[in-house]
Amino acid sequence: MKKSLFSALACGCAAVLLVGCNGKMKPFQAEYFSTNPNPLELVGQNVPATVTANIPAKFFKKNAQVTVTPTLVYGSGETTSTPFALQGENVRGNAYSVNYNNGGVVTIPVNYVYQPAMQKSELYLDFNVTQGKKQYVLPRVKVADGVIATSDLANAATVNPAAAADAFQQVINERYSADIHFLINQAVLRPTQLHTPQMVEFRNRLIASRDADSLVIREINIDSYASPDGTYDFNARLAENRQNTTDAYLQDQLKKDKITEFGELTSQFTAEDWEGFQKLLAASNIQDKELILNVLKMYKDPEEREREIRNLATVFEAVADDILPQLRRSRLTASIDVIGKTNEEINALIDSDPSKLSVEELLYGATLTDDLGRKQKIYEAVVKYFPNDYRGFNNLGMVKYVQGDYTAATDNLAMASQLSPASKEVNMNLGLISLLDKDYSDASRCFSNAAGLDGLGDALGVYYLNQGDYAAAVKSFGASKTNNAALAKILTKDYAGAKSTLAAVANPDAVTYYLTAIVGARTNNAGMVKDNLAKAAKLDPAMATRAANDLEFARFN
Repeated sequence: MKKSLFSALACGCAAVLLVGCNGKMKPFQAEYFSTNPNPLELVGQNVPATVTANIPAKFFKKNAQVTVTPTLVYGSGETTSTPFALQGENVRGNAYSVNYNNGGVVTIPVNYVYQPAMQKSELYLDFNVTQGKKQYVLPRVKVADGVIATSDLANAATVNPAAAADAFQQVINERYSADIHFLINQAVLRPTQLHTPQMVEFRNRLIASRDADSLVIREINIDSYASPDGTYDFNARLAENRQNTTDAYLQDQLKKDKITEFGELTSQFTAEDWEGFQKLLAASNIQDKELILNVLKMYKDPEEREREIRNLATVFEAVADDILPQLRRSRLTASIDVIGKTNEEINALIDSDPSKLSVEELLYGATLTDDLGRKQKIYEAVVKYFPNDYRGFNNLGMVKYVQGDYTAATDNLAMASQLSPASKEVNMNLGLISLLDKDYSDASRCFSNAAGLDGLGDALGVYYLNQGDYAAAVKSFGASKTNNAALAKILTKDYAGAKSTLAAVANPDAVTYYLTAIVGARTNNAGMVKDNLAKAAKLDPAMATRAANDLEFARFN
């Protein structure tokens, strides 16, 4: 009797062991799995997700090895992620071990390089089982839908490329000066001082301004000085006399030269030119000049200064010979405006003979129009007549980029880069080309070389969108009112900010309305979805097809 009972118990235990080890595994059930996110979502260039498996007790065979392969199925194709291995507790291996009696929780990482066809897809888990010498396949299990691909609406082609600026000025002010020197303690004009090369050039500039419509004398100024030796009162009278003598001479000369239009003639004097003294001394090779400079700092009273400097007998002789004579002078200064060509004159020459324009006038002329064809014509003239100026090639490349001719844009930007490798504008524009080519490493390099350039923020924003760093994208866009800037706010769940940005887009297009519809979907505003999808589809029928497959609108379809 006892022997029979023992045999029965032994058989029962063996049966349990056979169930735990030798029986084939049952199919996995969908309720064992949860996926985050679900639906799947595009982040940068990838579709990442985490599948969590809650394997129940008494399910995973002790001698089983299971290879789980996450497979994304779409259209007529499918793509697998990295397989994940599980094993029963009796298997010797390095895979994740699942206890038969207790089950377990397993986290399976998933990632795919995005393809547009994945927008309408389903995520499955495939199971390949090995038990001893047996190999078999369990039915695949669907664990998620995919893919929300809103971030692929980022578009580098809509970023404004950088133009290299012109240096054209309609009016350029030029100043011309000449010095008349006097003998010590005198205010008499010496003929030799009136015919120095400086004075001849000064007079010729005034005469040229009289004869040219493009030159206008704005003002003439006389500053007269005495050197800081002698008493202050004497030097004040001396400097004033030099002012009066120079003023009378200049007014007489203007009459002789028939120069009547010269704005305002002003004159003033400085009794003792300590400022000029200090500058000349500092630039001189006089020995012990630091002693005198220290005296200037220590004494503010002019007569005390002079007395202390004279006490430095070894230095004062050099000062008297080399410095003081240069301070006994009247300085004449003319302010002359050089009037450049008018906008009308520049436009006329662009049409008739652009070779008569300077490079600055041509580059400026391109800013007078919004017509891309005319801009192209002007920049082609810059490249023709000024082939060593990188700005012509950069700006022609910019126009080609906006026109969508990326091959021509690349060729012109390559020429600009050869001429000026460090140009921030060229580097930013080459970075945009790299974004279009999905060469993000080169785009990053180019944008680093363009750091600090106005307008770089929009380009960097698109770069960060493509990298999946949406917070950095928002920061880069700043206050920009573009589709790309609004997209960054949508992806960081700032729907109010995105709506405000989209409403401020200067020239709304199909993408503007499509993004507005996404804001409506994410804020459960059915009317906003319907109205804006209709506007988007009207401007671009392809948006209707996208919307039909877009999981952003799954609840509304």
